[in-house]
Amino acid sequence: MQRNTGLIVIAIALLTLDPAGAAEHPQITSRIARQPVHSQALAAVGYSKRLRALEVEFVNGAIYRYSNVPPEIYRDLLGAPSKAQFYDANVRGRFPSVHVKPHRS
Repeated sequence: MQRNTGLIVIAIALLTLDPAGAAEHPQITSRIARQPVHSQALAAVGYSKRLRALEVEFVNGAIYRYSNVPPEIYRDLLGAPSKAQFYDANVRGRFPSVHVKPHRS
């Protein structure tokens, strides 16, 4: 009976999750300063050395935080002639990411 009780508790916990998948894809609020960049796809980028996190804000307003990013990736992104091409080749799909809500003052 104890095993069934544990399964029931897990099932109830799963049923109470946000249907939009918030538990699967947690959303965080940004506090990393981003600087505008000249790009047709990227609006701004920022980096936290402490978190080793790169934030990319797209021209459509979406913001994503990439974790475990070495600082040289951020430095090279800022210096790249095409920010979008550098992002596609060196960031997208290469680091874990989460959607970020903008910081509201």
